[in-house]
Amino acid sequence: MMALDLSTSVLQMFRDREGAMKSQQISDEAMQAVKARGRPFEPGQSGNPSGRPKGARNKTTIAVEALLDNEAEALTHKVIELALAGNMAAIRLCFERLLPPIESAADAVAASGAVLESCAAGTLSPSEAVEVMRSIETHLRAIELRQIETGMTALERSQKETPP
Repeated sequence: MMALDLSTSVLQMFRDREGAMKSQQISDEAMQAVKARGRPFEPGQSGNPSGRPKGARNKTTIAVEALLDNEAEALTHKVIELALAGNMAAIRLCFERLLPPIESAADAVAASGAVLESCAAGTLSPSEAVEVMRSIETHLRAIELRQIETGMTALERSQKETPP
């Protein structure tokens, strides 16, 4: 009789475990439903199939521009003053606006030439020129890494497409 009670309790334990596993499975499914909440639509499908109209702008951006619109000239003069006083962030900001964007090694050569000319003319101190040159160098390294990554991706894609 004792063995029958033991086997009955073991059987009950397994049933309880199965029930717990099923309830765990149900709660996992519920979690999946909760996780999908932020992305309820399939890729390429949405509640607004036509999407945001072309030229539509973010409301926050429009509001900030409206606030700054009347002060743009004063802010520009202030940034120039700070740059002339040696503020490196202001100098960097001015150079970003004055120099064309650096997209290649040739652009970096032109930008570094402009920095050296400014240093020779006394517009930039040698330490300021070093800081700007470091920014150019860092940006050039980022461009090189992007080119390497693009090349590697193209190479991997071509190897996958050609059968052995």
